[in-house]
Amino acid sequence: MIKSLTLTNFRNHIAARITTAGRRNIIITGPNGAGKTAIIEAVSMLSGDRGMRGAPMTDIARFDGDGGFSVFAELNDESVVCVYFNSGDTNRHAKIDGDNTPLSDLARKLRIVWLTPREDRIFIDGATERRAFFDRLAASFDSAHSGRIARHTKLMTERAGALKIGADSNWLDALDEQIAATATAIAAARIQYAGELNFMMENAAVSVDGLIESMIIQQNAAVAEREYMAYLKSNRCLTNDKMVIDGVNKSDFGVFNNKLNLPVALTSTGQQKTTLIELILAHAKLIYTKTGARPIILLDEAAAHLDSNARRNLFEQLGRVNAQVWATGLNSDVFQDIDDATFVACVDGKINNIL
Repeated sequence: MIKSLTLTNFRNHIAARITTAGRRNIIITGPNGAGKTAIIEAVSMLSGDRGMRGAPMTDIARFDGDGGFSVFAELNDESVVCVYFNSGDTNRHAKIDGDNTPLSDLARKLRIVWLTPREDRIFIDGATERRAFFDRLAASFDSAHSGRIARHTKLMTERAGALKIGADSNWLDALDEQIAATATAIAAARIQYAGELNFMMENAAVSVDGLIESMIIQQNAAVAEREYMAYLKSNRCLTNDKMVIDGVNKSDFGVFNNKLNLPVALTSTGQQKTTLIELILAHAKLIYTKTGARPIILLDEAAAHLDSNARRNLFEQLGRVNAQVWATGLNSDVFQDIDDATFVACVDGKINNIL
């Protein structure tokens, strides 16, 4: 868990420091535009990812600052982690205990998962958004998952280019072999993650539906890879100068509300938010069960779309999860029922830490 967080020139924060006193819940409140979301975005950067908003580094640096920023955290185990960006750099840098380290190594120290208002529409948006959301979660347990997805995208682009120039069959065979192997590994990771997540969920169930995922479920990964390679080989035509191929790039994740006996997409906005939070809490439980690490959960506008009963249920569930929670909201009164909390009042990029 994080004991203290220090921001320098991050978004609208010139310099800010939050002390958590080792508490499990850090509640950040204040008006719109005060810098609440910036604080938990800073925490998300400590995962080694691009952060929960995925913004360019130059946009994160304070507008009238020196062009750089830093996020520094002291952890409960007395270690320190830091992410920083200097003006003119092309990427962020990371340090653990003062030593330079690859960004990917930060995941060894902090397991971070987040929900923002953007994810509130995840069940009714298109399959592309859902795939990206669930693939990000799955990558928490399979460090190669994100790399496989990036490699698959690159290979598919290369295949489309090869078809356009009329490449010979040897070239296409080699590409299809790599695509089939990569796609099968992606599909297998999705199936495994969905199954493990469902073990932790009580009121909903996650499924993954796609050509290769179905092949694996019905047979096995080795057979699925061979059959998908044959599918690729038999589909080497362009339609209106475009490659139309089914596969992991078309798969979708479904979530079913077991209590209401309905797909979550057909439930109310509040019920969708409740399911989404249950999913993230189940993910946090899975992290702790599989790794022994206490994850950090970031909830931006945590109580949005939730009535008083749903909020009470949320706080009860948070109390049962072995994690540290950073949550934002407009009004601190909404969080009055939450225990073991540090409250942070945020106004105009300045914070008042109330222990």
